[in-house]
Amino acid sequence: MAERILFITGKLAEKSLLRTLSGMSAPAFEYEVRVLGVAVAALMTGELIKKRLDDVAAFDRILLPGRCRGDLATLSNHFGVRVERGPEELKDLPRFFGVDGKAHDLRQHDMQIFAELVDAPHCSIASILGRATEYRDDGADVIDIGCLPDTPFPHLEQAVSTLKAAGFTVSVDSLLDDELLRGGKAGADYLFSLSSSTLWIADEVASIPILIGDEPADIASLFRTIEAFKGRERPFYADAILDPIHYGLTDSIVRYHALRQRYPDVDIMMGIGNLTELTHADTLGTNTLLLGLASELKVTGLLTTQVSKHCRSVLKELDHARRVMFAAREDASPPRHIDEGLMALHDRHPYPYDAAEIEDFARQIKDPNFRIQVSADGISIYNRDGLQLATDPYELFAALKVDDDGPHAFYLGLELARAQIAWQLGKRFEQDEELQWGAVYRRGEDKKAHFASEKSTLKARKARRANKRDPSRS
Repeated sequence: MAERILFITGKLAEKSLLRTLSGMSAPAFEYEVRVLGVAVAALMTGELIKKRLDDVAAFDRILLPGRCRGDLATLSNHFGVRVERGPEELKDLPRFFGVDGKAHDLRQHDMQIFAELVDAPHCSIASILGRATEYRDDGADVIDIGCLPDTPFPHLEQAVSTLKAAGFTVSVDSLLDDELLRGGKAGADYLFSLSSSTLWIADEVASIPILIGDEPADIASLFRTIEAFKGRERPFYADAILDPIHYGLTDSIVRYHALRQRYPDVDIMMGIGNLTELTHADTLGTNTLLLGLASELKVTGLLTTQVSKHCRSVLKELDHARRVMFAAREDASPPRHIDEGLMALHDRHPYPYDAAEIEDFARQIKDPNFRIQVSADGISIYNRDGLQLATDPYELFAALKVDDDGPHAFYLGLELARAQIAWQLGKRFEQDEELQWGAVYRRGEDKKAHFASEKSTLKARKARRANKRDPSRS
């Protein structure tokens, strides 16, 4: 038997919900829609739902509107039926139910991220530990202690041992044999980098080496170093060195391809900082393309930096991209319809409702509260007194009549600014919510088990109204 789902909604959304459900192609469920006597579904509370909803035994699932708040576990226990929260926009229901493609599990990946502390010799132990914690929180698996040329590093051993004691996996990156040896003896898990002339260091320590050619462009010497080390029957990474644009990027990609062709099973390291740090472009697109290349080559190690301010979110981007690419490769598909997190500036479906649908919503509004929605035609703001449409918020202010209401004007200004950004970029706008920026910036998780606390502007408006009613309170 097909699953039976009960959809709960408010009066204003009923028609749109029915239209969306009826327009879904071959849904694998039967459904019923119920309105619980409220105009706006987001205002329903758990107690209201328990009080007004009955006769649900015939359903396998109850689906609440995405903006409806309430403790789902409590509601599920009360009704004896699984209660879930749907998408925030009705137009997203087909994707919610997998009609537009299956959901993917992004918990899996096959790449380790090495995050380099490029100025570690200049950092205190406390600073190294603090930054390592931030990097790990952003997705790093290994903290790379970067040494600097002609810069003493007397606390190298202490840095390694402190990070290890705190539960970090650690690598040491140096051009000096002595620093590599010291780092390895201090307990570093990995060493960057050993060539044919420094393989002896690997015989002195247990650290896993990253092998490189005698010169970055000399792939033949990298092959010789790999052959020399393979006899030790120990794990290692091989790195063909990714070069910056106009300094051999294309040739370096060819080297990586040759490395994988020659050694189908070795672990490959790719350092991407040369490209992201030295290219003044948004890093999310660059990293997505690099991770696609790495996924095809079955690269298992990624070394990155976050030095330039435009690279501030590289770790988050890589962490998300490696999961998307893994899911796409497992699915034998391009990385599309997998997840939205690799898009920051634009959304695939930025405008869930067109201007005509928004006009229909506006005609149903009977209260003075402003609603703001964005369509391809611009920014719509409406209440019981009418609807205004513009692409520039300045064109709307005079019609809003909030000249003498500072808190309300502030609130509307904030929301209209967000709406304008969303319209200009082609992003999804949701009133009272921050814009979403994909893996670049994650807004806090929605706390929908309860209603959000009143913002300062709403408190100020209430106080202002109370003072008008009772001047003695001011």
